[in-house]
Amino acid sequence: MEKLFKLRQNGTTVRTEIVAGITTFMTMAYIIALNPNLLTNFDVGSSLWNGVFLATCIASAIGIFVMAFAANKPFAMAPGMGLNSFFAVVVGNIAGITGMSYVASFQAALCIILIEGIVFLILSILNVREKIVAAIPLGVRYGIAPAIGLMLMNVGLGSNVGVYSETGGPFYAMRDFFGALTPAVAQDAMGSGYGVMILTVVTMFVGLFVMVILSKKGVKASVLLGMLAASLIYWAGQAIFLDVNPFASLATASFVPPFADMAETTLFQFNFSALMEVGWFTVVTLIITFCMIDMFDTIGTLVGTASRAGMVDKDGNMPNMKQALMADAIGTIAGAATGTSTVTTFIESAAGVEAGGRTGLTALVTGLLFLACIFLAPIAAIIPGAATSAALIYVGILMLQGLKNIHFDDMDQMLPVAIMLIGMPISGSIGHALGLGMICYTVIKLFSGKGKEVSVLTYIISALFLVKFFAVV
Repeated sequence: MEKLFKLRQNGTTVRTEIVAGITTFMTMAYIIALNPNLLTNFDVGSSLWNGVFLATCIASAIGIFVMAFAANKPFAMAPGMGLNSFFAVVVGNIAGITGMSYVASFQAALCIILIEGIVFLILSILNVREKIVAAIPLGVRYGIAPAIGLMLMNVGLGSNVGVYSETGGPFYAMRDFFGALTPAVAQDAMGSGYGVMILTVVTMFVGLFVMVILSKKGVKASVLLGMLAASLIYWAGQAIFLDVNPFASLATASFVPPFADMAETTLFQFNFSALMEVGWFTVVTLIITFCMIDMFDTIGTLVGTASRAGMVDKDGNMPNMKQALMADAIGTIAGAATGTSTVTTFIESAAGVEAGGRTGLTALVTGLLFLACIFLAPIAAIIPGAATSAALIYVGILMLQGLKNIHFDDMDQMLPVAIMLIGMPISGSIGHALGLGMICYTVIKLFSGKGKEVSVLTYIISALFLVKFFAVV
């Protein structure tokens, strides 16, 4: 382990890295079931669902292993949220345009992901993506981590846990519980889901307080232990107050991987002939869109998380950035080959970093757990969303500490950072918020007579985002 990951040099131990890897996995294990749900329109149990489920586990593991051994960084990856929803919309549109089945359209859309991954791999090898990272102004880079922190808190308090009932849903903690005029209003709106919401809120905050208290006592595994405590509370609450067996799904669960379904529906099932029926201009536009979203989501996650972990130099640059970006590209190619949407670095990696993860050993542990879920998915599925929300909120709060590096009296920094701080949680996209920050920075410099301080590549990136936001194609 020492020879592979340089543990002493990075001030960590095998035990710390293992705990960090488990922590990262637990915060992002939701993607294992959610990704196939989103990509197949919740067609649970179908051949396509089974294929996407396996692809999610395998492609994530491949990308993570490259990150572990090539970049020696504690970052994990999986099919990106937002990008998978966009992919599902594209599949639906292809089906509408061509009249093909959803599976055939899905196989056509996989071609787009394959091309995107190959383009990214070439750009990474040629150091183009690394130059794009360097083109992000230092002040804007400082704002990425706090903005991601607010996004994590927004996910934890909002979309990570949705409660459904006979009155509808999803109902969310911050919007529908804390945002209700009175408890009676909330209860009327949620119906039988009100009890589940109460349990969710209690679990979330007890888990958060456990993490904070353990951290103040110097316990490195505070995030993982907090999630375990929260899980126990949730399971106990289900059994005692809701009369629900939290482990009922395990009784009928299948632990046999559906490899035959994957081979039939997604594994190397590229349908280029069907893709051409969509039209080359539309295809090129889709490839560029996927590329821009993925590129800046990944860059923002890497820069923000690395900054929080102290993995950047005085100029804000992360060592082995090229290898980390190549891991993202290889993960995307693996995702296309196995049958899922774009694989990208997950902001939940910040949870493992906060648990002390500093090397690729953290990523290796996370990747091995993803592989294990090929056989143990039902066990991963019983981790309550409220427990992962506690971790997301806690890590998000910690990432806000990066605001101390911002010069609030310098509007050249303050405006782009302020826009990113509000843009990430509202848009749900790291890349889009980063693009808005770049545009703001460029416009201020240009029209305040300091245009020469802006690099040519920064102008190009800002212009590309303007085209992406406003050009109707």
